[in-house]
Amino acid sequence: MDEKMDLTTFHHSIKEKVKFHEVDFMKVVNNAVYFNYFEDARVKYLQDLKAKYNLSEIMTEDSFFIMAHNEIDYLFPAIFDDELIVYTKIEWIKNTSFSFKHIILNEKDGETIAIGGGIFVHIKLSTKEKQNLPLSLISAIQDFEKGVLKKG
Repeated sequence: MDEKMDLTTFHHSIKEKVKFHEVDFMKVVNNAVYFNYFEDARVKYLQDLKAKYNLSEIMTEDSFFIMAHNEIDYLFPAIFDDELIVYTKIEWIKNTSFSFKHIILNEKDGETIAIGGGIFVHIKLSTKEKQNLPLSLISAIQDFEKGVLKKG
C-alpha cells in the first residue's frame, strides 16, 4: 500500500450501507452513487470539524463551499447490503480552496472499493465569488490533519 493508501493518515470516516435503490441492473452499486458517498463523508467531516473547533463562521450566512472538481477510480464493485467505510482527509489547502481525498472499503473483507477526491472552493454565497478561507478553518484543518500542507 503506498502512502496515499495508508489508512493511518485518515482521521475521519463514516459508514454507509448499500441500499437497494443504489444498485443497478448488474446488481452492483451504480457508479454515480459513489459521489453521494463522498458527499456524505465531506459534509460530515466539515460538520465534525466545525463542532470540534467551534467554527461558527463556516457554512453559515455568506460562507459556503462549492465542488470545483470531483474524481474517482472504481476498483471493486459493492453490492446490495454491503457495509462500506468511507475514509476522508484533506490533502492540501490554498487561499480559497482545499482538496479532499477519499477511500471506500468494504467493511466485511477490507477490500478497497474506490478511491477518489475533490476540490472545494470557498465562496461568498451572496455574490458567488471566491473568498479566502477563514484562518480559523485553516488552523483547525492543520491541527486535525497533522501535516496537511498549505500551498500558495
